Amino acid sequence: MNWKVIIILLVLVVAIFSYVSSLNGPYAPMGRLGFVKILNPDMSPGNPHSTLAAKYAKQRGSNTVLVVHLAGHRSGYPCYYEGDVFVEELGLLDKGGYSTSIKWDDVIQGFLFGIPDDRYEYVSDGIIFENLTDALDYLDKRAAENGQEGPRLMFWHGTVRSDNPLINQGCGLPLYYKICDHYYGRLGAYYYTITGMIFPYLNSPYRNFEIMNSAQLQYDYNHGLLGQLVID
Repeated sequence: MNWKVIIILLVLVVAIFSYVSSLNGPYAPMGRLGFVKILNPDMSPGNPHSTLAAKYAKQRGSNTVLVVHLAGHRSGYPCYYEGDVFVEELGLLDKGGYSTSIKWDDVIQGFLFGIPDDRYEYVSDGIIFENLTDALDYLDKRAAENGQEGPRLMFWHGTVRSDNPLINQGCGLPLYYKICDHYYGRLGAYYYTITGMIFPYLNSPYRNFEIMNSAQLQYDYNHGLLGQLVID
């Protein structure tokens, strides 16, 4: 059998397995939400990325959506309502320090061996969780209180403050990968990460604006100027 056919068959098997697993899991992993920040305050009611996440959720019959982040120490990542969609937020706190640039050794470590448990804490609604299980249990409880039935859509925020947003996959990818690994195994995590990288190119209405204006938007954000949105 041709090796290309074997690869295609393996990809199909992983895709089918991951999809079926997601039907019985608490999350439907979708992928990256954005490329760069396009308006402040970030991920709050009315923010374009927030309204986009809510729109995706409603299109797929969900009233709750999870957006994951790489946490800075000043944000509590509160959950909130975007219209009638409940937006859950969860941040990954790196005990080794916050960084917005790619750490390639961490990328390789995570890809081959998974994201280590003892290095990170998690934050949602201002509550610090020592382990991922407790954090996910908290989000499950809040989703149930909101009347969520079936899988919640899950995104990583994906915004990049300074690097090339086509290379750097942005805020939240390690946590997205870790949650996928937690529920759907390593193969599922690989599959949902790869398809998640493709997702915004096919689905985001802000894709061209963000990519073409990334340098200016990053400058404006980093200098406190990103308070108005103008999309031609």
